[in-house]
Amino acid sequence: MTNKVAHMLARSFNEAGARALRFNFRGVGASEGSYDEGRGETLDTIAVIDWACERWPGARLWLAGFSFGGAIAARAALQRPPERLVTVAPAVTRVAVERPPRCPWLIIQGDRDELVDLQDVQRWASGLDPQPQIRVLAGVDHFFHGRLNELREVVVEWLALPPHDHGAAR
Repeated sequence: MTNKVAHMLARSFNEAGARALRFNFRGVGASEGSYDEGRGETLDTIAVIDWACERWPGARLWLAGFSFGGAIAARAALQRPPERLVTVAPAVTRVAVERPPRCPWLIIQGDRDELVDLQDVQRWASGLDPQPQIRVLAGVDHFFHGRLNELREVVVEWLALPPHDHGAAR
């Protein structure tokens, strides 16, 4: 929850006019529970979505996640469909995401990511229908060192587009 990429995603959503919630998955920080290989973490995310929908009825649902959280956000989007989904360096080789959600979806990936391989993400995404839009940032590592403002700009720009302009990039 305190990761600088997760913080920047929340800030980007705020800048685009949306409320943003950051939370820790089970077993992280002071949260209860223990790691559950993506199953329980998906349930955690759904619980947060349900809470937020009760707290702010009628608010637009946009989801975002970084790395492990990106794969979990994509999984949760299958059960609680958002209007938009943003995943940054989604760890799709670590947590299975078998099918894509049916919403505009942006994947942001650095080409120098040392933890989530660009080619793995591209190969995985090419098998999805519909395909997410992928934005590759040259020279960017996993934690976007020195490039967080660029990440923010990409997210805010994409969120400002009308939904029909979110087509897949090839």
